[in-house]
Amino acid sequence: MKIVVCIKQVPETNDVTIDPVTHNLDRRGLAGVMNPFDKNAIELALTLKDSRDDVQVALLTMGPDDYAESLREGMAMGADEGYLLSDRAFAGADTLATGYVIAQALKKIDHADLILFGRQAVDADTGQVGPIVAEFLHQPQITYAASLRLSGANEVTAERLLEDTKQTLVAQLPAVVSVRSELNTPRYPTPRNIQLSFAKSLTVWHHDDLDLDDSRLGQAGSPTIVTKVYAPEPVKRELTPLTGTPSEAASQLIKALKERQLI
Repeated sequence: MKIVVCIKQVPETNDVTIDPVTHNLDRRGLAGVMNPFDKNAIELALTLKDSRDDVQVALLTMGPDDYAESLREGMAMGADEGYLLSDRAFAGADTLATGYVIAQALKKIDHADLILFGRQAVDADTGQVGPIVAEFLHQPQITYAASLRLSGANEVTAERLLEDTKQTLVAQLPAVVSVRSELNTPRYPTPRNIQLSFAKSLTVWHHDDLDLDDSRLGQAGSPTIVTKVYAPEPVKRELTPLTGTPSEAASQLIKALKERQLI
């Protein structure tokens, strides 16, 4: 069984700027770290690996060459290998263009039975790439999984934790699952595993290594258009004190709500 965990490297600081031309985050010169939610997905994969002898865990990310640092960190946690999708043709991709490239790479990885994502990335907070990949691969998907177990030879059972309810879903493998941070506590890399991680395979795939439609790549292949980025003006609120007895104050409140057509 092969589990592929898709991870992202995000800026280490909140002090990021917006490119005035593209209106995208300007990541140049910013140190990066692994998206913390992705560590929960790695921990789930490693827990499944610990429970079975036939599980192999691979990591996959898309970005410039320095994203290999996050792959090495994940391999130091215990993952077996890493894949880096790196090419200038991928730059400026929105979630759809990113999901397309990742899906094409996953098709090239043999026997990817379970594909895991963190809930979302902390820089953009969309949570869209996992579901997009599932659609491109035509695979069942489960989002916001707060627990997951292998319930059969080719089956997983997950509990989704939503705002006001819990939902239990069963999916046939191969499948795509995004996980919540409540799922687990990610393990720390040990000095021994950090040393071993540099002996593990890290494969870099460029544009020509994948079967890609160039019209779906990078900023040119991204249908998302950011027209303006700005900090919203603070909302000014007027306070109207309610006076008198509780009954009189209640009458004033009801009158005010009716005047504003709220009741």
